[in-house]
Amino acid sequence: MRKLYRLTAAAIAATLIGSMSLVTMAEDETEMTTQATTAAEQAAEQSTEAGVATAAEMVTPEEVVEDWMVPITADELNDGVYEIEVASSSSMFKIDKCELTVANGEMSAVMTMNGTGYLYLFMGTGEEAVKASKDDYIPFVENEDGQHTYEVPVEALDAGIDCAAFSKRKEQWYDRTLVFLASSLPENARKEQEMTTVEDLALADGTYLVDVALEGGSGKTTVTSPAKLTVENGEATAEIIFSSPYYDYVLVGEEKLEPVNEEGDSTFLIPVKGFDYQMAITADTIAMSTPHEIDYHLCFDSTTIAEE
Repeated sequence: MRKLYRLTAAAIAATLIGSMSLVTMAEDETEMTTQATTAAEQAAEQSTEAGVATAAEMVTPEEVVEDWMVPITADELNDGVYEIEVASSSSMFKIDKCELTVANGEMSAVMTMNGTGYLYLFMGTGEEAVKASKDDYIPFVENEDGQHTYEVPVEALDAGIDCAAFSKRKEQWYDRTLVFLASSLPENARKEQEMTTVEDLALADGTYLVDVALEGGSGKTTVTSPAKLTVENGEATAEIIFSSPYYDYVLVGEEKLEPVNEEGDSTFLIPVKGFDYQMAITADTIAMSTPHEIDYHLCFDSTTIAEE
């Protein structure tokens, strides 16, 4: 009887131990499953993060959006195809040339790159590119010279546009900011702008002062304001003094103007076509290793005109 009792007790104990072991194993399996899920989530997160270059992996970005810039949309431009300059926030993302197409209220551009190191572009940030469908990536097209070209949508000129570039060698996305520069467009690209004329203002012959702003280029060059304004026979001429002595000529339409000073900052007498609009000019600088023409706009504020 005692032997039977001991056997029964042993059986019960074994059953209890087995049950406890099963519970422990189940808990261990649950914990392992949880850990595996967490590890997988962390791996996925790390994988996503690894798809975008960090700040330490990129050259220091340049500021390409200037305070004076006002976005210009397609409805402000005449339909057509124009060469346009593009400012890039990265010296590693060089654009040799760009052709802007304006049609039916929309803009697109074909950028010809200086190198062949990128497989895709994405109009957005690198983080957005990682999460996006590959269908949204913009592949390169090789032109007859073997250069990589990309056709991209352009929301506005003179505005910062996010553009991520996928490196062929590094296999990760690099964030860039692009600005399509309106100042580099020919004057006839814009729809006719309203401007105030000398006749509108009934300005008598004489000398005046007028506030003027220079827009375009890198934004580092300025002009002296107010500027001296001379009106003679109903036509206005402004004395424009650049904040640099290295400009050797200015183009206003087809007219080429030489500096009127031999020392100090470059000074030009520039005909004023009108006030309160962006007047296109091109100034040639010899500050670089080779002369370089830079497109600008001069804006004269008619409300500030005062006799000298």
